[in-house]
Amino acid sequence: MILPKVRDPRLVTVRRGGTLTDADHRLLALWAASCAEHVLPLFEVVRPDDSRPRDAIEAARAWTRGELAMMRARAVGGHAMGAARDLRGAARHAAYAAGQAACVAHVAAHDLGAAAYAIKAARAGRSGDESRAAGVEECRWQRAQLPAAIRELVLDDQRARNDICWSVFEC
Repeated sequence: MILPKVRDPRLVTVRRGGTLTDADHRLLALWAASCAEHVLPLFEVVRPDDSRPRDAIEAARAWTRGELAMMRARAVGGHAMGAARDLRGAARHAAYAAGQAACVAHVAAHDLGAAAYAIKAARAGRSGDESRAAGVEECRWQRAQLPAAIRELVLDDQRARNDICWSVFEC
């Protein structure tokens, strides 16, 4: 479970009674897509002929450009998560990251799902002592990609939801 029981109004769009602007919602989706894309090779090396996770990342980006409806982006995200179901390890987590990125169009708080699964993928792609280091490196890379307009929001949310996101944001 990556979504909190009580939603932070800063991650709820203005249309739904929160304070999140459309511009910041799009930035969250773009950041989530970047996080997922960064680990996508961990999926594609295992399933090179399955485009569902890559399609989900593109769906997130297309939604930000106004080229794809929210419900369509969400559906494509679900298909990417379907690609993960029979997999294990890094490939599974990378597919989930892509699916979560596309679902940001529907619920902005899925941004941390994309980031958390990407960190899990990076960890699973390494063994032993290198696993934790890979997760820290991925977390730091993600934070370096954060646009200034949403940086504090995301970092606050990471602190608040770290426990339900497998404590991956300790970097």
